[in-house]
Amino acid sequence: MARLTGFLLLSLLCFLPLCLCDKSYGGKLFPGYYAHSCPQAGEIVRSVVAKAVARETRMAASLLRLHFHDCFVQGCDGSLLLDSGGRIVSEKSSNPNSKSARGFDVVDQIKAELEKQCPGTVSCADVLTLAARDSSVLTGGPSWVVPLGRRDSRSASLSGSNNNIPAPNNTFSTILSKFNRQGLDVTDLVALSGSHTIGFSRCTSFRQRLYNQSGNGRPDMTLEQSFAANLRQRCPRSGGDQNLSVLDIISAAKFDNSYFKNLIENKGLLNSDQVLFSSNEKSRELVKKYAEDQEEFFEQFAESMIKMGNISPLTGSSGEIRKNCRKMNS
Repeated sequence: MARLTGFLLLSLLCFLPLCLCDKSYGGKLFPGYYAHSCPQAGEIVRSVVAKAVARETRMAASLLRLHFHDCFVQGCDGSLLLDSGGRIVSEKSSNPNSKSARGFDVVDQIKAELEKQCPGTVSCADVLTLAARDSSVLTGGPSWVVPLGRRDSRSASLSGSNNNIPAPNNTFSTILSKFNRQGLDVTDLVALSGSHTIGFSRCTSFRQRLYNQSGNGRPDMTLEQSFAANLRQRCPRSGGDQNLSVLDIISAAKFDNSYFKNLIENKGLLNSDQVLFSSNEKSRELVKKYAEDQEEFFEQFAESMIKMGNISPLTGSSGEIRKNCRKMNS
């Protein structure tokens, strides 16, 4: 209840007098940032995302993932959206993003609509943040008030993308270390991992668990056997790298708490999922709590998404507002 009260108070900020909601508000993010400069921004983003998700439900998971992969590299600054060119080496070619990051065309559509209505006003970084929230809502998940006012970076970091984003086969301690590096704790880790209640993963991301978990030619014995047998049909020992399997076998298109129920039954698809239940007592207790109480999960997910969205944003005169999310302004 306290969390919900906090969200309501946050939302009320945008209705305060202009002196508290203009662009000089302490260089901080706040919900009413575009209240006067582009009041229709939220509706534009929501409309484009809704059409994209209606065409393909999987897109909701893809847009959430883009926001996550952006914020873990240089902060939430839209750096992931930049294509290679000039001095920019794109983060899109990193191991976590190559052949798997998607949704860039949806971001392009959102930005094009925003530029028609409010030229040079809404950042690509804020587009990603709003699109992530809308993706949750459109698949049945929680909503939250999104603090806004991020600006776009003039740089990208391929090495940061390769090193900062948790990998599917990382150990629990490595994953938690990468979250801690961003100012996020074990509660944020478990809650945000719950976004795997929607979407798919490629065979190449979980093959190791099926055939050679520890480098000894043996499968991961924490994987439930009938579940593993079904996965082997979709993911052979060699070939089929791009074959997809659902991250949540109960309700892959619905944002709910069944992801955590799967972990308790040893049916987490990725090693990075299952270790939340098998490798750490605190994370295991959180998995149990969220499996039992969807409302608790939803509240914490919303809180952790806001926290993640606040990682090192560019504000004030830093960065720029890109006209095209794929390249810096000339």
